[in-house]
Amino acid sequence: MDKSTKKMNYNYAFVFYDVNEKRVQKVFKVCKKYLSHFQFSVFRGDITPSKLIQLESDLKKVIHAEEDFVCIIKLMNDNVFGEDILGKRDRATGEDLII
Repeated sequence: MDKSTKKMNYNYAFVFYDVNEKRVQKVFKVCKKYLSHFQFSVFRGDITPSKLIQLESDLKKVIHAEEDFVCIIKLMNDNVFGEDILGKRDRATGEDLII
């Protein structure tokens, strides 16, 4: 199989979004179904390739492509990226509210 047809199996993802406020809750709920809430409109976490396909499909159903922006960064795993957090990180997220 040559590189142009080889399918990548991504197992970790980041989702960033900027959508019309009418759809923020719908996009949030879809992302929360698959990933962990990280900060405001940012989600990240482990995800199987099939769940990633379903996430993209579910997001396409709730956004308006002409108006909304959603970016999905796909990684092979959570060990292949570096992370530097600058500034205040102690803001409450959806994950912090889970009892």
